[in-house]
Amino acid sequence: MSEENKENKEKKEKEEQKIEQKEKETENNKKTKEIVPKEDYDELEDRYKRILAEFENFKKRSIKEREGLYNSILSDVVEVILPVLDNLENAAKVETKDEEYKKGVELVLKQLKDVLQAKGIEEIKTVGETFDPELHEAVSSIQDENLGTQEIAQEYRKGYKIGNRVIRHSMVVVAN
Repeated sequence: MSEENKENKEKKEKEEQKIEQKEKETENNKKTKEIVPKEDYDELEDRYKRILAEFENFKKRSIKEREGLYNSILSDVVEVILPVLDNLENAAKVETKDEEYKKGVELVLKQLKDVLQAKGIEEIKTVGETFDPELHEAVSSIQDENLGTQEIAQEYRKGYKIGNRVIRHSMVVVAN
């Protein structure tokens, strides 16, 4: 029994020492913790909010720049393809004895137009519209009593745009 008492006594002493040590650590932590003055806290909070707002603005700006870069690259690629589209349109208009050949050209033309449309490329409307120098290029003008002032009478070459960005201006004949 005396050995059990010794062991129990030692266990109790160890537990008491652990408790005392934890209390000392807690006191030391309280002493070493510095309370941040209200002004400093407010200043840090303000800086945090400003940095957070600046970061949000940066993310929005990056997204816009990325979209703009995508549209710019896409319009550069499409600009090179447009003469091919023009040639396919001209080939589809030509009369031929082989109707299957003509259908093939028309299918390829339709497929190319569908791809461009899927990427957001639109034809610029011309005939019957009012002339807009940001969308159209006037190559000639005519006098016609039936048409209004600055109304587009004829289209020589189709124009295309992606969103608000013009890839190629429409070449048109303007009335009056």
